[in-house]
Amino acid sequence: MSIQNFAPLKLFITGPTYIRQEVRQAAALPEFGHRDSENELRFGPIFENLKKLAGADDDYEAVLFLGSGSTGMEASVRSLVADDESILNVSVGAFGDMYYTLAESNGKKAENLKFDYGQPIDMDILDAKLKEMRPDVVSFTHNETSTGVVNDMKAVCELIRENGAMPLVDGVSIFGGADLDLKNSGAAMYSTATQKALALNAGFGIGFISKEAEEKAARVQNKGHHHDISKHLVLARKHQTLTTPNCALANQMCVQLDYIVNNEGIAARFARHIEMRGMVEKWVEGLDGFDMFAPEGYRSPTVSTVVCPEGVTVAQLKQGVKEALRGEGYLMDPGYGKLNAALEEAGRRQVIRIGHMGDITPDMLGEYLGKLETELKKL
Repeated sequence: MSIQNFAPLKLFITGPTYIRQEVRQAAALPEFGHRDSENELRFGPIFENLKKLAGADDDYEAVLFLGSGSTGMEASVRSLVADDESILNVSVGAFGDMYYTLAESNGKKAENLKFDYGQPIDMDILDAKLKEMRPDVVSFTHNETSTGVVNDMKAVCELIRENGAMPLVDGVSIFGGADLDLKNSGAAMYSTATQKALALNAGFGIGFISKEAEEKAARVQNKGHHHDISKHLVLARKHQTLTTPNCALANQMCVQLDYIVNNEGIAARFARHIEMRGMVEKWVEGLDGFDMFAPEGYRSPTVSTVVCPEGVTVAQLKQGVKEALRGEGYLMDPGYGKLNAALEEAGRRQVIRIGHMGDITPDMLGEYLGKLETELKKL
């Protein structure tokens, strides 16, 4: 098949995301030996800049897992939930259920506390559940990709710790797009990935592991091999991965993280994401019959979910709006499929998602919103 058949679309979905040309070209840099001094040239800066971007201190060690964000999440479950312990997962959407699925599939004693789609964690309900269940570990999602809801990570971690449990956090779709202040977050382990707000290809799960988590993992049995964070930490302290990494992605990651930290600047990157969230909010205010899905104060800086007017169907969004925008050179997100199916079954209005993460700029977003508005008004 000719590569000319591959359409050069501008992605406004929630991952994979738009990748800058410089980062694309970095994939063609020379391959290297992952136990050689050449490895340090790439991974030394990678590990250093990851911690800067996370706002982590010496209490946290960065680890790279070959795979995805869910690889890091599964490693946290296998390494930090002992066989005789229980884990409570707190979910505010379809991706929030992932931690529960991982725990259950690994034979852990798990429960899933679910909140309504589009709503953040209710702290009073969580507090009551913690007091009732008394779990040893609690997992939750920082930024729910399916609904555009961002939870108050520090407040949730604080409540979990007040109830004597260890917090594990899924930050897959927000890392690189918001200030985590990880050193003051209370998270025992924070898991994320490359293909969202870092604006890279998929291929690495990223874990930030506290000393507390490291000490506990040393006591937990049956961690497997690739999900054993103790083994990963030995190599991470040498700026290496447990097994052979994707050299092309490592080259891209080195270039991209250097750009984020030393060219754009971390604070400027976070401010740009907040600006783009505001652009979407203002745009929605100007559209009759459309509303923001997440409540004010809990809206993600990386992905916005918008409620469509009554009567708009999944078919109209997928076959009409999405395909029309494909013809304009854009890949539109007609909403997370499982979420819209659940909303439709409940007699609720459909949603669309707008990814504004990574290296998307306000100018790019403004142009896209104009095209999207034209197509939505045809409904």
